[in-house]
Amino acid sequence: MNFGYTPEQEALRREVNAFIAEHVTPEVLHDKEAQDDQMHGSGVADPFGPNMRELYGKLHARGWLGIAYPREYGGQGGDRISQYIVEEAFMRVGLNISLSGSGAPAIMAAGTEEQKRYYIPRLISREITFALGFTEPHAGADLANIRCRATRDGDHFVINGQKIYTTSGHLSSHIYLMARTDPSLPKREGLSIFIFPMDTPGITVRPLWSIQNNPRAPLGTTYGEARTNETFFDNVRVHESTLLGGENKGWKVAADGLNLDRVGAFRYVMSIRRDEDMVNWVKTTELEGYVDNPAIRDKVAELWIEAQVCRLMTMRSMSIVQRGRDFTYEGSAEKVWAPEHGVRTTEAITQMLGPYGQLLRGSPYAVEDGVFAHNVLGAFQSGVNHGGVTIMRDQVARRGLGLPAMRRPKAAAN
Repeated sequence: MNFGYTPEQEALRREVNAFIAEHVTPEVLHDKEAQDDQMHGSGVADPFGPNMRELYGKLHARGWLGIAYPREYGGQGGDRISQYIVEEAFMRVGLNISLSGSGAPAIMAAGTEEQKRYYIPRLISREITFALGFTEPHAGADLANIRCRATRDGDHFVINGQKIYTTSGHLSSHIYLMARTDPSLPKREGLSIFIFPMDTPGITVRPLWSIQNNPRAPLGTTYGEARTNETFFDNVRVHESTLLGGENKGWKVAADGLNLDRVGAFRYVMSIRRDEDMVNWVKTTELEGYVDNPAIRDKVAELWIEAQVCRLMTMRSMSIVQRGRDFTYEGSAEKVWAPEHGVRTTEAITQMLGPYGQLLRGSPYAVEDGVFAHNVLGAFQSGVNHGGVTIMRDQVARRGLGLPAMRRPKAAAN
């Protein structure tokens, strides 16, 4: 593939950057930072705020939301590289306008025609937003061991159980939920995905305040959310039409959806932004001992080269999906490389900055408003969120290299 941009794509990039300079105001960024302060019940709060909502309206009017989605579902029928260009520019000012993590890729891949025609246009316009209901307290990132139960009752299902780390559960209109529908089947075969409104009776959302809450992480922090949630389901009754991909098909739907979710600017910029921040700081700092320090220069260059690997993997994935080729393990490979690169980068930056790199936001001596220190607090989260790297390595081995499933050793006899 060609890793450069066409003249038309370069013109789009300039247009987007000019739009950002004019319309991404301090008021818009304040709306973004204020999301965690909303303590409303599920399905009630505005997930954007009035200024962000106005910005999204302008973006939607320009056709910049959902560029690569088909026109019949509210998109522009364009190419993924153009969509990447728009999303990358906004990610660099701290705004994620992509549909990564929204459920849209999974709905496009596994949804019925009715589900696609209902959800995709509303996801593009941001009328609907999804919280992801995967992780459970006892299972962590091991989705095969989830216990949240969906019991069939005629043409409905009754859901009981608990999810944790449903980060946008207090803001989202809907939830994308994995539940166990047949406990008699092997663990990976008895799971299903449901999509339904968060104001369905029986749902309770409670806040869990993160380590980034006090002080609040500055905009641009990787995993800087001040709030996540635990969500409880008490006899939540949903129609069978809320199933995505069919009953007991949830493992494949989830795996394919998560894989597709990793394609695009959101995951890429999140992975390499720490490198860029450090490069920019070293180039502009007036403190002695940084620009001319050969050890720092070598380490920054080494990390920058690793960051370019993230970009090449992202471009490869987009090319595969754009051409309709079989996309199996590539997203998982990205999910291994990028988070581990992020941890290495965060640790190296901490060593370069010394004690000042540990000062959080609000300290008069904090470097860059404490963004590097706050990144340290969230660094290891990236290796677990959205699929742990150990699980992703297994996906690469099985789906990419064709290796058999790992044989677990039998417990020793007493």
